Amino acid sequence: MERADVHEETGEPSGGAAIRSRLSNRADPFLVVCRCFSFVTSLIAILCVVVNVLAAIRSFRDSHDLFDGIFRCYAVVIACFVVLAETEWGFILKFSKVLEYWAGRGMLQIFVAVMTRAFPDYLAQKKDLLLLQNIASYMLLACGLIYVISGVLCIGFLKRARQQKEISREQAVKDLEARDRPTQGRVGTIAPNASR
Repeated sequence: MERADVHEETGEPSGGAAIRSRLSNRADPFLVVCRCFSFVTSLIAILCVVVNVLAAIRSFRDSHDLFDGIFRCYAVVIACFVVLAETEWGFILKFSKVLEYWAGRGMLQIFVAVMTRAFPDYLAQKKDLLLLQNIASYMLLACGLIYVISGVLCIGFLKRARQQKEISREQAVKDLEARDRPTQGRVGTIAPNASR
């Protein structure tokens, strides 16, 4: 006898199917906002990388200042590190535990924003690059401040707890699907000792 996954009178899922549909259809709005903010921060950090690469190229090409070019190269490397930290890649977080905490990420982003904004004097004639530098640095500074304030308010821990809850929910859905899946080769067979 097969079990129906749909209630006969209401037409709605019943039993394991109802639980699966309730569990799998809900997305935590807080985690969605955190992912969107992380994505925006990554894009802004990529903008900082581009601005610093352009400034380094102009610095080396125009022979303005060798120190500024080297400084921009460091800013590029650290901004790339900010992008990788926003992906929450386990390899990066494993070697820099401070980036697991939002206050640590925020301070790194503020540092990159300050590095991006530094040395604007010789760029007075290059208005386009100066505008890009201002936009990138102030936006990353704002993201860094939001991260620091959120870290102080322990919102990062809340995010981590909700991520664990989401992982547990996904595992529950997988377990329910595995339980409801008919087992192959066992249907209709009776063990020899079961009749005694």
